[in-house]
Amino acid sequence: MFKKLGTAIVLMVTMIIVSGNVQAAAKKDVLAEIINSGILKVAMSGDQPPYNMKDRKKSLMGFDVDLARAFASAMHVELEIVEVPFGDLLPTLNSGKADMIISGMAITANRSQQATFVGPYNVSGKSMLSTREVMERVTKDGFDNANTRIIALENSTSQIFVKENIPQATLSTISNYEDGVEMLLKGKADILVADMAICKLSVLRNPGNGLVTSKQPLSIEPIGIALPTNNPKLENFVRNYLNTYENMGMIDALQKKWFENSSWIVALP
Repeated sequence: MFKKLGTAIVLMVTMIIVSGNVQAAAKKDVLAEIINSGILKVAMSGDQPPYNMKDRKKSLMGFDVDLARAFASAMHVELEIVEVPFGDLLPTLNSGKADMIISGMAITANRSQQATFVGPYNVSGKSMLSTREVMERVTKDGFDNANTRIIALENSTSQIFVKENIPQATLSTISNYEDGVEMLLKGKADILVADMAICKLSVLRNPGNGLVTSKQPLSIEPIGIALPTNNPKLENFVRNYLNTYENMGMIDALQKKWFENSSWIVALP
């Protein structure tokens, strides 16, 4: 009897502690922590051009980097970019290692259960990248069969798109786009499914290799900023400033700089 009572007490205490931790996490004021620390930690993958990528000096640049700098400036704090693989972005945010995610991340129902999204600040769509020869063959034979080897970024909406729309194809995931393009060129994969901007850039960066991409997007996806849940102050701040940036034309200027002007490509390795 005493043994059962002791076990019950231990379970009760454990539940109280867990409940207390959950409530503490829910009450965590991330905006106050950013201001007090003097640092805004923004997570991004670092390999999603033109959203974010590295130049020859290994410095990060891109649409997302400029936008992150704007938010840090608005908060009067320093910017610290937390670079992690795309598939680890949400876990990094939810572990408290980053204050927000700005990394070409599409707003989906599943992701919205894990984070609060503000935006969109851009709209993207899926496309296919392949060599001209393989694209002609696959188009003729059909995409939705086990002989079609498709690759997509791990834990991305591209991966979900393939599973839902081309379920019979042989799908493999990659951790970055450079590996994906290399697989296409070496004949280890037939098609890379990714955002249209990524596919177009890959064609520009690999002239003479016969890469081609779809002319029209296969889907429409809103791109947003992911924030920790239960942080209304931070959400309000980011939403107000993003609206301001849109109204003053800054978002349009970044769109032209990174999506319409290709002069920055020469800075890439």
